[in-house]
Amino acid sequence: MPTSLFTSESVSMGHPDKVSDQISDAVLDAMLAQDPNSRVACETMVSTGMVIVAGEVRTEAYVEIPDIVRETVKRIGYTSGDMAFDSVSCAVLSSIKQQSPDIAMGVDTGDKGEEGAGDQGMMFGFACKETDELMPLPIQLAQHLVAKHASVREAGGVEQLRPDAKSQVTVEYDGATPKRVNTVVLSTQHGPKWSGTDPASLKKMQAQLKAECTEAILKPTLGDWWHDDIIVHVNPTGKFELGGPHGDVGLTGRKIIVDTYGGRGRHGGGAFSGKDATKVDRSAAYMARYIAKNVVAAGLADQCEIQLSYAIGVVEPTSVHVDCFGTATADEQKIAKAVREVFTLTPRGIITSLGLTNPIFRPTAYHGHFGRDPYTKDGLDYFTWEKTDKAEALKKAVG
Repeated sequence: MPTSLFTSESVSMGHPDKVSDQISDAVLDAMLAQDPNSRVACETMVSTGMVIVAGEVRTEAYVEIPDIVRETVKRIGYTSGDMAFDSVSCAVLSSIKQQSPDIAMGVDTGDKGEEGAGDQGMMFGFACKETDELMPLPIQLAQHLVAKHASVREAGGVEQLRPDAKSQVTVEYDGATPKRVNTVVLSTQHGPKWSGTDPASLKKMQAQLKAECTEAILKPTLGDWWHDDIIVHVNPTGKFELGGPHGDVGLTGRKIIVDTYGGRGRHGGGAFSGKDATKVDRSAAYMARYIAKNVVAAGLADQCEIQLSYAIGVVEPTSVHVDCFGTATADEQKIAKAVREVFTLTPRGIITSLGLTNPIFRPTAYHGHFGRDPYTKDGLDYFTWEKTDKAEALKKAVG
């Protein structure tokens, strides 16, 4: 097969859309911590000096939304007024109302006396053998770049880095096999140190910033994928001092491709952050990733895409589809049948299997929802959908 190029991007935790995602998930987690049965649909908008939080909830919890907002903004790194958006001075407006009883009725009882899906729609999960995390290489590297950017910024490894940043990675493929990284882009917000005082000094300072970011962020992240012929762009516009919510309005749910597989595979269209697990936009997408990853881990395919679909208020999925792109080592219909045997695909089954009534969602709202190592902290299990503990059961069920 001929060689080709494929590109994926990611954005940092300080990108305006990701600021919004993190606030929405922080509100969700705060409610789940008090009431695990909370129903939450929380949307956030951020702009110059302000945060607007709106949505529909049903909960026994009481949370101080302004406190949650300010704590989240501070943790992200917007702590200085000279960025025109900071945790102390930003205005916080809240418009939270009761969940629609028409929706609650179908979700509470479903069509079989069990909780029904919180909405209709289709959700996709994907996995492949390109990385140890069973993720496509371009998005995995792009996510690691913004994660490294955050750690370098927080440690002061490069002076005056600010929270807003974007990464992009182009990989050259030989057929379906990644061969080399072709191009890397990193746009990073920075302080006035890197802006110079005239065009000549700006060019000089940006060249130095590129050199420092290459050594501190790009090379360590790419590791063995780094080579001297990589095309590198750092702040290709020439300057990135004005950024964050002051430079661009941010909205919850506007980075759905960044959140998933970087354009590989398909996407059902639903966003994740700010939604409790009865919203299958989120929970079934997590389950689809869990299934796809276990199919690949079981050696049943080199690539696997799972589609699940649901009807609002209905308990069982309306369809389960398996596509292994010609790489399956077993009949795809047998794999689909095994999936239904091994995994419980009702909303309640997904929530129970993955522990989705726990307040575990804030960390998912930056650096990607998938391709992360599962871990336990303070008695809570995070990124449970990244486990491969069903691989042997799937192999046995396929026969």
